[in-house]
Amino acid sequence: MVILPVSLFGPMIAKKARTRDRVSDLNISNFIWNIADDVLRDVYVRGKYRDVILPMTVIRRLDAVLEPTKNAVLAMKAQLDKAGVANQHAALCQASGEAFYNTSQFRLRDLASRARRQQLKSDFEAYLDGFSPNVQEVLDKFKFRNQIPTLIEADTLGFLIEKFLDPSVNLSPMRPIKRSMLYSSASIDATHVKAHRSAAGAKGGTSPRR
Repeated sequence: MVILPVSLFGPMIAKKARTRDRVSDLNISNFIWNIADDVLRDVYVRGKYRDVILPMTVIRRLDAVLEPTKNAVLAMKAQLDKAGVANQHAALCQASGEAFYNTSQFRLRDLASRARRQQLKSDFEAYLDGFSPNVQEVLDKFKFRNQIPTLIEADTLGFLIEKFLDPSVNLSPMRPIKRSMLYSSASIDATHVKAHRSAAGAKGGTSPRR
């Protein structure tokens, strides 16, 4: 019997891993743009989907990472407020185990059950306001808050949140997120936008509404 060196399997294993990652990325991309088609079709022209989909993807990724330590962050926040500590950033990052945190009372999944539009708007804005300053920088670059009135008026914000909470697709990164990754996530998702639009054009899809 011929025994092959283990080293020969290294490239094969690496290739399979890369293929698996590409399939995972494709599944996530398809999942994200299916949400856009399901929820935003009658609200935005196709070229404007990204104004909502990109920030919501980043928000859901961050939310998934922070969810396990949410109670610890809230407890630390209450402790710091009681002690009158002004500079709380380092302690809250330590509590979250990440380079960022959210001190609002809400997780994204807590907002999915809001029936009244104005209550959802108020709570969702409070949720966004609870993110740490480095995440606020990202949200400001997206100008995502400008989209909230449109989503509320169309009664689609709750539906959008429910879609992003679908357990069949894991949007949480598998490793800790550093500040630089907050921006690279947006770059990766922007690439998905370009690929989706190119594929639609190749298939002779419907042209964006004017």
